[in-house]
Amino acid sequence: MKRVTENAGETARTERIAANLAELRSRISAACERHARSPDDVTIVAVTKTYPASDVRILAGLGIGDVGENRDQEAAGKAAECGDLPLRWHFVGQLQTNKARSVARYADVVHSVDRTRLVRTLGSRVRTENREIGCLVQVNLDPDSEVGELGTRGGVDPRDAMGLADEIVAEPGLSLGGVMAVAPRGEDPGASFARLRSTAAAIRERYPQATVVSAGMTGDMEAAIGQGATHIRVGTALLGARDANVG
Repeated sequence: MKRVTENAGETARTERIAANLAELRSRISAACERHARSPDDVTIVAVTKTYPASDVRILAGLGIGDVGENRDQEAAGKAAECGDLPLRWHFVGQLQTNKARSVARYADVVHSVDRTRLVRTLGSRVRTENREIGCLVQVNLDPDSEVGELGTRGGVDPRDAMGLADEIVAEPGLSLGGVMAVAPRGEDPGASFARLRSTAAAIRERYPQATVVSAGMTGDMEAAIGQGATHIRVGTALLGARDANVG
């Protein structure tokens, strides 16, 4: 009887997530249509923070191939538990250098690269693991951003982004994928993401391979898509309400 109840719960959860995914894809399609883009150009990074590995398996079964986490302690265990699945793991939270060794073991992409010390530490750790990691330059979109200063939620001033991109390209074991940003609280996300679009274009002019623009979450994905986002980081719209800072 217990197993029957568990199966019913798993089925209900799968149906709920499938319905959420269908609604999310509809939102993406509508936003892309408004801006003459193809939905195929927008990758969903499912942010599974606080949710169990069983949800990751459901998402994988529904065709999601990119999973994001923002805390190493949770991400490392979940990535190991789901090691049999063909997934790309994205580390999307602020990353301390003392966590770089662990992250280098499982992450395929680190979205939050925002300082030289982190570039060098990640490079060293990833070479030890005989792996390669894609890196995104995290850009601070706060209006009061200052050259040489990191934002309160991480990220370099847009004027410092090119220099950090150069550092990533020069570091063996790391590859420059593009840029990432979080819209500032209380600001128009469209205007904020327009600043990111400009920074992304400048970096891409020097490094054509840097095509990723990671921007937009559950509440502002349409604005991000309108400004060229290629990857949206979504948790709440897929898996239910939780900390608004991560999806």
